[in-house]
Amino acid sequence: MPSPADPLPADDLPVDGPLRQRLLIEVAALPALPGVYRYFDAQGGVLYVGKARSLKKRVASYFQKDHGGTRIGHMISRIARLETTVVRTEAEALLLENNLIKTLAPKFNILFRDDKSYPYLKLHSHTFPRLAYYRGAIDRKHRYFGPYPGAWAVKETILLLQKAFRLRTCEDTVYANRSRPCLLYQIRRCSGPCVGLISSEDYRRDVSNAERFLLGDAGEVVSSLQVQMMAFSDALEFERAAEVRNQISALSRVLHQQSMDESSLSSRDRDVDILAVRVSGGRACVNLAMVRGGRHLGDRAYFPTHVEDAAALSAEQADERADELSVEQQVLEAFIAQHYLGVAPPPGLVLSHSVASELLSALGEQLGVKLNAQHQPREQRRTWLEMAEKGAQIALARLLAEEGSQRERTRALVDALDLGLDDLDALRIECFDISHTAGEATQASCVVYENHAMRPAEYRRYNIEGITGGDDYAAMRQVLTRRYAKMAEARAAAQLSGHEAVLPPKALRLPGLVLVDGGRGQVSMAREVFTSLGLDLALIVGVEKGEGRKVGLEELVFADGRDKVYLGHDSAALMLVAQIRDEAHRFAITGMRAKRASVRTGGSRIEDIAGVGPKKRASLLQRFGGLRGVAAASVDELCSVDGISRDLAEEIYRALR
Repeated sequence: MPSPADPLPADDLPVDGPLRQRLLIEVAALPALPGVYRYFDAQGGVLYVGKARSLKKRVASYFQKDHGGTRIGHMISRIARLETTVVRTEAEALLLENNLIKTLAPKFNILFRDDKSYPYLKLHSHTFPRLAYYRGAIDRKHRYFGPYPGAWAVKETILLLQKAFRLRTCEDTVYANRSRPCLLYQIRRCSGPCVGLISSEDYRRDVSNAERFLLGDAGEVVSSLQVQMMAFSDALEFERAAEVRNQISALSRVLHQQSMDESSLSSRDRDVDILAVRVSGGRACVNLAMVRGGRHLGDRAYFPTHVEDAAALSAEQADERADELSVEQQVLEAFIAQHYLGVAPPPGLVLSHSVASELLSALGEQLGVKLNAQHQPREQRRTWLEMAEKGAQIALARLLAEEGSQRERTRALVDALDLGLDDLDALRIECFDISHTAGEATQASCVVYENHAMRPAEYRRYNIEGITGGDDYAAMRQVLTRRYAKMAEARAAAQLSGHEAVLPPKALRLPGLVLVDGGRGQVSMAREVFTSLGLDLALIVGVEKGEGRKVGLEELVFADGRDKVYLGHDSAALMLVAQIRDEAHRFAITGMRAKRASVRTGGSRIEDIAGVGPKKRASLLQRFGGLRGVAAASVDELCSVDGISRDLAEEIYRALR
C-alpha cells in the first residue's frame, strides 16, 4: 500500500537526464504546422493528447517554464516520449485528436466511456412486418427507428404501437406455425395476421400509420384515422369504425402524455439532441436527451473522467483560441467530438453552453451532414433544455452522494483494520470466491474494488481443474497461486537486482487487501499460499459467516494471527466488505452457471465462434431453448437476439451447419 514514505511506482517516476534532453531536442525541431501531439510515460502509457494550430509553439510552451508541483508539472515530469502527426487543417487536427482520445484513453484528457450501443426499434421486411427491439449494426433491408436512449424507451414504444396499431411482435418461426391466434390477439394487442384475421391491405395501412407516427406525423395520422372511421360509419361497418376509434383514443392519450402541441413543432424540431452539462465537486455530468419524430424519448447521463486534470491543464496552459473556455464548455466539446464520431447525430443540437463552430463544421464534414447548434433556445426547445439541465443536476447530485458514501465506507474499513493508509484512493481490494454445483463446473472469481468503486473491467474468472470435485480449499489454493505467483516473482526479482526503490508496474502490484469468502479453513489455505510465495500475511482477511449465517453478523478472520473482529451489523466498514463479497459471489455464480450450461448443452460449440462470449451464448441458448434450436434458427432469427449483429449471425449460422 503506497504511502508518502513508500517508493514510487515505476509508471509514476519523473523522467530526467539524457532522456529529457533528447525530448527537448525533438521539441525544438517540430514544425510550425497544425497537428496533434501525444505524450507518453516511460512505460508507454499515454499521458495526454492535444491539438495545435502550431505544433512548435504549442508543444514548446509546456517545457518553457517551471510548473512546480501543479498537475501540469506532474504530467510534464513524466513525459518520456513525444509523437506528433501533422495535418492539413485545424478541423482535421480536432477530429484526429478526439479519435485518439477515444482509442488511447489518456490519463489527463477528459474521457467519456460508453461501451453500450444504442437500441433501435426494428420493423422487419415481411408481407406482415413485425416490430422488434434491436441493438447492433443496421442495414437497408429493414426499417429502423431511433436510436433510443435505453431499452425501456424502445419497449415502451413497442407497447404503444401494439395498443394503437396492433402490429405483431412474434418471431417469424412462431408466426408461420400458428393455427389459432395467441393471447396478444385476445387482449387486443395484435390483429392476428398469422391466422388471416386481417387482410394484407389493412395490415399495410396500419404499418404505414405506425411509421408516420414514429416519424413525427402523429397529428396527420389521427386526422386520417378520423376520416377512415367516418367512412366505415357511413358504410354501416360499425365494428370496424369502433376499432379505428380505439386507435384514435390510444394515440390521443400518448399525445397528451407528451405534453406538447405537435402542430407547433417545426420540421427542424422533429429530430433533436439536447445536451446539458453540470460541473460540481470535481465531477461533471452531460445529460443527453433525445427527441425523435417530435417525441421526447428520454435521456441518458454520462460522467467523464479526468475532468479536474484537464481543467487544470487548460487553466495553466494558454489556449490558442481567443476566448478561454470554461470547464463546462470543455466537457461539452469533448462529449460532442467523442460521442458523435461513433453515433450519427440528428440535424439539430440544443446545448446548455456554446461550443466552437469549427468543431461542428469538422464533424459535419466528416459525417456528411450539416449540424446546427443552438445554446439559447426558445419555446419548445427551451422546455426540453430546462428538462435536460434538471436531469443533469439530479444525476450529478446522485453520483456525488454515492461516491461520498463509498468514500466513507472505504475510510471506515481502513480505520477498522488499522491499515495506516493516508491516500484512500490508493486502496485496492481483491476478493475471491469459489462456486460449483456438487463439484461440477468449478470456477473461482476475483473482483476488484479501487478508488471507491468496483472495477468490472479488472474482474477475472479462473477455471479450476485437476482437483477433487467440491474441494473448495484446493480450489482456493489454485486460484491464489495463479493470481499472485507472478507478482511475487516480480518483487523477488526487484529485490535481487537492487531496485527495491521502484515498485513493479500496476499490473504486477499487490492489492492493499485480499478478501476470501470463508472462515478459518479458507484463510488457512490462503496463508499457506502467501507463505510459500513470500508475501505479507497481513494482507489476507477472511469473511466468515456469523451465527445462523445471518447477514450483518459476519466476522473478519486474519491470516497473521490477530483475533477475529466483529464490526457490527450497522458498520460502514462491514457494508463495504459485504458489498465486495456479494459481488464476488455473483460473479462466480454467473460464470459457473454459464460453464455448466456449456457442458450440459454442448454450448461450447457456440463459444468457439469468434465474437460469442458467455453472455451472448447464454442469450442464444435461452432464446432458442438449447443448441438444437440455435442450429435450426435462420440468420434473421439469430439477428433478433440482443448483441448479435448480422455478420455475427451469419458466422454462427455457418459454424453450426
